[in-house]
Amino acid sequence: MSIRSVAKAMILNESKVLLNKCYDEYNGAYYSLPGGGQNTYETLHEAVIRECLEETGYHVSPKKFVALFEEICEDVEVREIYPEYAHKIYHIFLCELARDTVESPTEIDTMQVGIEWVPVEDLHKIHLLPNVLNENIIKFIRDQIPMFLGSEHVQHGHG
Repeated sequence: MSIRSVAKAMILNESKVLLNKCYDEYNGAYYSLPGGGQNTYETLHEAVIRECLEETGYHVSPKKFVALFEEICEDVEVREIYPEYAHKIYHIFLCELARDTVESPTEIDTMQVGIEWVPVEDLHKIHLLPNVLNENIIKFIRDQIPMFLGSEHVQHGHG
């Protein structure tokens, strides 16, 4: 088993945050930060830029590191079938749009059903995964960063 390095983006624009809308059988409907796995020899900044373009069609510019979070999936089936997704380290960056134009996403996640600009004042109303983001995303916006969000064992994984 290896530990998956994941680069995620909190993209702010005009008091809204760009999120992936997702659905899976264990979590139901939820939102997640755009981003994904870091490739070999790719920097975290390069990974978050590439992943955001693939999943959302937006070109982003990482501005600062905001948080680190570790997730370990307890689901035996996930550990056996998708061992590379069973233990992840999330590196979360505050990003801005690098261009005003948007392209078509080229490689969305299997659970992703769309993207949505969510107003900052509505973030408390949505189901955001990993769960630790629900209580901390406003802190990122208010510049109470960087922070280690801890480690969490979860029953079922997600994107």
